[in-house]
Amino acid sequence: MKKVKITVVKCAWHQDLVDTYSATGGSGPCKYNSEGMTFISNGWQKPKGLCDNAWKAMMEYVFTLSHGGGNFYTGGMKNSKSFVVSCNDGLRPVSYLVEGLDEEIDQMYQDE
Repeated sequence: MKKVKITVVKCAWHQDLVDTYSATGGSGPCKYNSEGMTFISNGWQKPKGLCDNAWKAMMEYVFTLSHGGGNFYTGGMKNSKSFVVSCNDGLRPVSYLVEGLDEEIDQMYQDE
């Protein structure tokens, strides 16, 4: 299996939605991840430091890429072994670039 790189590419904040729908006024953009952060996944485990809800949104893509798959949405990405996915927080969504790497997972890393 291949390693998969996850990069935080954008952290958004929708003030108009917060003003309209949030009872608390929100607390600003995501506190867990910030633009430029990177994570490496073995394909089936959430990397340490990655938000649980973000992982839920991307884990199927990560698993597919770790097994050599790709070409999501009929080739809509310039790199067929990549995908852009966002977490499910509608007020402060974070977008991630998920990329399949050519590097194999070390046996020791597979046993974690």
